[in-house]
Amino acid sequence: MGHHLVNKSIPEVSGSMAKISVVSLIISLSAALISTIWALYIDSFVGDVAKVGYLTAFLAFVSFFSYFFFIPLIQRADKGKLFVYSLILMGGVYFLFYYVKSFYFFLALAVVFTISLVLRVMTFGIIVKDFSKKGELSRNEGLKYTFANIAFVIGPLTAAYILANFGMKHVFVVAGVITLIGALFFLESGMKDRKKAKKVNRDMIDNFFSFFRSKERVVAYVLGGGVYFWWALIYLFIPLYIVREGLSESYVGYFLFAVAVPLIIFEYWFAKIAGRRGFKKMFFFGYFIAGVLAIACFFVSGIYAILGLLVLGSVGLAMLEPTVEAYFFDILNKGEEYRYYGPFNTSLDLNAFAGRVLGSTLLLFLPFKFIFLFFGAIMIFFALVSLGVRGVVEKR
Repeated sequence: MGHHLVNKSIPEVSGSMAKISVVSLIISLSAALISTIWALYIDSFVGDVAKVGYLTAFLAFVSFFSYFFFIPLIQRADKGKLFVYSLILMGGVYFLFYYVKSFYFFLALAVVFTISLVLRVMTFGIIVKDFSKKGELSRNEGLKYTFANIAFVIGPLTAAYILANFGMKHVFVVAGVITLIGALFFLESGMKDRKKAKKVNRDMIDNFFSFFRSKERVVAYVLGGGVYFWWALIYLFIPLYIVREGLSESYVGYFLFAVAVPLIIFEYWFAKIAGRRGFKKMFFFGYFIAGVLAIACFFVSGIYAILGLLVLGSVGLAMLEPTVEAYFFDILNKGEEYRYYGPFNTSLDLNAFAGRVLGSTLLLFLPFKFIFLFFGAIMIFFALVSLGVRGVVEKR
């Protein structure tokens, strides 16, 4: 999700990347608003932590298959137009969430929202790749995530203010307006991305198994999804934990604001280092830091101390967010991103699904604090997997 921009680096950024970074800021602001309240909003329908986890896991399941479904469309269509269409659809769904009273109406809208989000993620990621010059992808990924995480600092505080003064549903209205502004800005920027794959692969099963024939892609797949396993803890279980510990909903916004601060400070810097010195150590230390701090939460008493440790865990995530995607693109051959970027992103949903389902199941049998041991152990596992990464260096 964030980044620290060094002044001397700003002139190096191309006009297209500057525009893309602004778009990233705008659309991430709406995402940050929704992420702050999403677990609480679902909880208002189901009233149980485990049920919230299972429902969000179901949406991750929908997202997983959507990535494969969209591969032929991504290969043959204008990614810029698809990106705009996805934003318009998401903005419309946000407005409709304001009026939802029925659980089943909510569920239908949530499925539509999930599918449109998949299209947005796939198109925007490839747009960043296609507008990046050789040797600059990791830096540009860092720049994109820096601006995104600026939004994830502003968004939770904004959501906390709206929650305290207007109520939860008004957050959706603000997010809808911001999303449509993002679509308009992208249209006005004049950026076009009409690159197409030479061959369109419509066989979903073949696309899936072809992806996993490469060991390097498999390792990138595992490491890329680990980040979202961690965010399942931060954005699903911790907001519910905060409220159930007697703090107001506004504290959710304050916590998520604090989580994004280390991302803003460090991500761009870490991304540049990875591009020059390689990815392996960055992956290992990123996951190791998150794992150790999560395990420490189990032994600490007091909610504020636990939240503080989780905020520090974002330093580890700052090493991972921009670098895992850059590494994946770097190991692909030319043109393979149109076929394999969608399958790569299913790792995000697979890990989000696993984090939500396994975490929810754990809570059926054990006290909440055991969830920290569980997530910490999984992060250590990802750290060990990262030792198998190939030594890719963009700039020597």
